[in-house]
Amino acid sequence: MEIKEKLEILADSAKYDASCSSSGSKRQSQFGNTSFSGICHSFASDGRCISLLKILMTNCCIFDCAYCLNRKSNNIKRATFTPEEICSIALNFYRRNYIEGLFLSSGIIKNPDYTMELLIKTITLLRKKYHFGGYIHAKAIPNCSPILLKQLGNLVDRLSANIELPTENGLKLLAPNKQGSNIEKIMKYVKENKAKNFVPAGQSTQMIIGATRESDLDIMNKSERMYQNYDLKRVFYSAYVSVNKSSLLPTLTTPPLKREHRLYQADWLLRYYNFKVKDILDEDTPNFNLLIDPKAFWALKHLDEFPKEINTASYYDLLKIPGIGVTSAKRIMNSRKHFKIMFKDLKTMGVVLKRAKYFITCNQQYFTNRTFFNQKFIETNLIMEENNITKPKIEQLSLFDE
Repeated sequence: MEIKEKLEILADSAKYDASCSSSGSKRQSQFGNTSFSGICHSFASDGRCISLLKILMTNCCIFDCAYCLNRKSNNIKRATFTPEEICSIALNFYRRNYIEGLFLSSGIIKNPDYTMELLIKTITLLRKKYHFGGYIHAKAIPNCSPILLKQLGNLVDRLSANIELPTENGLKLLAPNKQGSNIEKIMKYVKENKAKNFVPAGQSTQMIIGATRESDLDIMNKSERMYQNYDLKRVFYSAYVSVNKSSLLPTLTTPPLKREHRLYQADWLLRYYNFKVKDILDEDTPNFNLLIDPKAFWALKHLDEFPKEINTASYYDLLKIPGIGVTSAKRIMNSRKHFKIMFKDLKTMGVVLKRAKYFITCNQQYFTNRTFFNQKFIETNLIMEENNITKPKIEQLSLFDE
């Protein structure tokens, strides 16, 4: 098989791995068209967006996970790169300024250690023989030798070990060859062996959403625990795509992308906004509202905490306000040292005023001459905004608290 054909197969096979942020590229090269797959984007520690070549070493696999396109029982075209072929492709893409790094994953050939040895050989060639200093993100193979894990960790910038599904029961049902404990052993090892040259960009993982019946509460509890226990940089949520037919799998015409989006928004709240899972979900409300984002939904349930005065609220209270993010909260904190902030100032600070105006005062003044808005009025307007519904005039709604 020619290298071009291998690239088309193995770049396309890698697109379902969301543990490295992905988007398409329109560039052409002698190695094939990457407009549908092949190039993904990640972010460096300094915030730069960097382009990565995203491929599998092989789509051959000894496992038979029900949700996976590359499972051993599927009758699909198989291919395997040699380490030298991956080096050749990566370096040619790099020289043409298409990429700044590599995301390398793999199906499992023979056994975990054999596959890890191939990954290590490939990246060693890139680092030592070709002196490639670009960003490399590799997938660690569960149940591999700690010695091999250490070798790989010393070569790459980031490692990921995909937890795949939120619960052990889900794994037993759809991926009986995998155990959550083996996957988390990798995370624990990376955390405990953290050093300057060992996985310097940290570790991430992925969960498939919608293939099993776990609630959003189950998913977010799992994420929160992994963040706390293993210092993960990121949990990626991948809406289940129906690529196989099985009685064990749900029948979905489209992936649950809106649900995936809500999980990402909630994940952001955990990592940057000082929220806990118990603040945004509970047994009575185990799933996110698909019509409105998690922070706005929380605010509506806690209107007794609002309005918040922009000129005196703490940093973490500012973060609770819909329409105010980390950057705009910091700008507010800095600006109010020098002047009293009014509504007209907030847009220049990055505040989404059409969302925030319902929850704040500026210098003890409300956005309109009304004292405050009731829950139904605010909820109606936020839902209309988020779902691109044409808003009627405020007077026509007649939902004010008089």
